[in-house]
Amino acid sequence: MKVRVTVMLKDGVLDPQGKAIGHALHTLGFAGVQDVRVGKIIELDLHGVKAEEAHEKAGEMARNLLANLVIEDYLVEVVA
Repeated sequence: MKVRVTVMLKDGVLDPQGKAIGHALHTLGFAGVQDVRVGKIIELDLHGVKAEEAHEKAGEMARNLLANLVIEDYLVEVVA
Protein backbone atom coordinates (compact mmCIF):
# COMPACT_ATOMS: atom_id res chain seq x y z
CA MET A 1 0.00 0.00 0.00
CA LYS A 2 1.49 3.34 -1.05
CA VAL A 3 0.99 6.28 1.30
CA ARG A 4 1.99 9.91 0.77
CA VAL A 5 2.69 12.19 3.73
CA THR A 6 2.83 15.90 2.95
CA VAL A 7 4.50 18.06 5.59
CA MET A 8 4.17 21.85 5.50
CA LEU A 9 5.04 24.66 7.86
CA LYS A 10 2.05 25.91 9.84
CA ASP A 11 0.48 29.22 8.88
CA GLY A 12 2.33 32.02 10.60
CA VAL A 13 5.67 30.19 10.73
CA LEU A 14 8.35 32.05 8.79
CA ASP A 15 9.39 30.19 5.62
CA PRO A 16 12.74 31.66 4.47
CA GLN A 17 13.14 29.09 1.70
CA GLY A 18 9.69 29.97 0.37
CA LYS A 19 10.54 33.68 0.52
CA ALA A 20 13.78 33.09 -1.44
CA ILE A 21 11.93 31.10 -4.11
CA GLY A 22 9.22 33.78 -4.30
CA HIS A 23 11.86 36.47 -4.77
CA ALA A 24 13.62 34.43 -7.48
CA LEU A 25 10.34 33.87 -9.31
CA HIS A 26 9.63 37.62 -9.31
CA THR A 27 13.16 38.24 -10.59
CA LEU A 28 12.49 35.81 -13.44
CA GLY A 29 9.35 37.74 -14.39
CA PHE A 30 6.67 35.66 -12.66
CA ALA A 31 5.00 38.70 -11.13
CA GLY A 32 1.68 37.03 -10.31
CA VAL A 33 3.08 34.82 -7.55
CA GLN A 34 1.68 36.02 -4.21
CA ASP A 35 3.23 33.66 -1.69
CA VAL A 36 5.42 30.56 -1.75
CA ARG A 37 5.52 27.91 0.95
CA VAL A 38 7.98 25.02 0.84
CA GLY A 39 7.27 21.60 2.29
CA LYS A 40 8.21 18.00 1.81
CA ILE A 41 6.50 14.90 0.47
CA ILE A 42 7.38 11.50 1.88
CA GLU A 43 6.12 8.41 0.06
CA LEU A 44 5.94 5.18 2.01
CA ASP A 45 5.36 1.69 0.64
CA LEU A 46 3.75 -0.36 3.41
CA HIS A 47 3.44 -4.08 2.75
CA GLY A 48 0.78 -6.36 4.16
CA VAL A 49 -1.66 -3.68 5.32
CA LYS A 50 -5.01 -2.43 4.07
CA ALA A 51 -5.77 1.21 3.28
CA GLU A 52 -7.21 2.15 6.68
CA GLU A 53 -4.31 0.60 8.59
CA ALA A 54 -1.77 2.16 6.20
CA HIS A 55 -3.32 5.59 6.80
CA GLU A 56 -3.21 5.06 10.56
CA LYS A 57 0.40 3.83 10.57
CA ALA A 58 1.57 6.70 8.34
CA GLY A 59 -0.16 9.18 10.66
CA GLU A 60 1.68 7.66 13.61
CA MET A 61 4.98 7.89 11.70
CA ALA A 62 4.29 11.53 10.88
CA ARG A 63 3.50 12.40 14.51
CA ASN A 64 6.57 10.57 15.85
CA LEU A 65 9.23 11.38 13.24
CA LEU A 66 8.27 12.88 9.90
CA ALA A 67 6.79 16.18 11.12
CA ASN A 68 7.79 18.61 13.83
CA LEU A 69 4.32 19.19 15.27
CA VAL A 70 5.37 22.44 16.93
CA ILE A 71 5.88 24.18 13.58
CA GLU A 72 4.54 21.77 10.93
CA ASP A 73 1.24 20.24 9.87
CA TYR A 74 0.93 17.01 7.91
CA LEU A 75 -1.55 15.34 5.59
CA VAL A 76 -1.69 11.58 4.98
CA GLU A 77 -3.06 10.20 1.70
CA VAL A 78 -3.34 6.57 0.64
CA VAL A 79 -2.43 6.69 -3.06
CA ALA A 80 -2.35 3.03 -4.16
